[in-house]
Amino acid sequence: MAEAQFPDEQRDDGSFARQQDAFRDWVTADGSSGYPAEAGRYHLYVSLACPWAHRTIIVRKLKGLELAIGMSIVDPIRDERGWAFTGGEYVDRVNGWSFLSEAYLATDPAFVGRYTVPVLWDTDTRRIVNNESSDIVRMFSVGFRELADDRVDLYPAAFAAEIDALNARVYEHLNDAVYRAGFASRQDVYEREARRVFALLDELDERLARSRFLFGDRPVETDWRVFTTLARFDAVYAIHFKLSLRRIVDYQNLWPYLRDLCQQPGIADTVRFDEIRRHYYGTHAKINPSRIIAVQPAEDFDAPHGRERLARAHAA
Repeated sequence: MAEAQFPDEQRDDGSFARQQDAFRDWVTADGSSGYPAEAGRYHLYVSLACPWAHRTIIVRKLKGLELAIGMSIVDPIRDERGWAFTGGEYVDRVNGWSFLSEAYLATDPAFVGRYTVPVLWDTDTRRIVNNESSDIVRMFSVGFRELADDRVDLYPAAFAAEIDALNARVYEHLNDAVYRAGFASRQDVYEREARRVFALLDELDERLARSRFLFGDRPVETDWRVFTTLARFDAVYAIHFKLSLRRIVDYQNLWPYLRDLCQQPGIADTVRFDEIRRHYYGTHAKINPSRIIAVQPAEDFDAPHGRERLARAHAA
């Protein structure tokens, strides 16, 4: 069996089992949770390289919460001490910490595990509210209603149950499955997870032949959950995690769909391929001991996507 990238999350059968997120409190509009939505109270810690953090960055932007919720970025290169603030762009603007681990240990001195991003920090109680990206995305969508831009509805009531159901499948068969393939330490486990990824990609490609976005003419929460994985796929996952059956650029509908999402206002600014590639190739020493960074694929994310025709067809 190959040596595991994260031994504490490796099972005896060679599979990778992601650790559970430790902090799952919620910010609510009415404050009934103990964490009321207040401008300036909460701070978001992220990595621009991480797809889980990336989704929170996108929703914070789309919901117009950038002034209400501050944000600090960690260095994309992570070592055994975890995510670090190394200066320049990578500075903790609230607490002046050197490592994100300080937030975890301030919240729970007995915490044991990987220190992950994103982290939503409460400056009043001086503790982590939540470190689960899906929770934070939903909070930004519905918990900060009075502070957010209500013109952007990422969780429309008419599709709520369907969004939740597809979110669960996307997590299991795509968002997390790319890691279960990449961090597998046995051949059969890797192949099983890789085929699971491509089965869902094939399904999504077929679905997107009929609809501009997953639930119609406007992107919702699920689209952005898919986006952060697709954006990294050809540059990282296809190479680094050996998900080599097909590239996103090879898909008839997923590739223009990815470009369509990337060309939505403000989104391209959140996609930093330099950070993404430095992080994956530079921090997973068990997978890439040389730490050589693969060249970026020659793919034009600015090329016309032509997806508007599906919106017009749907309206007709």
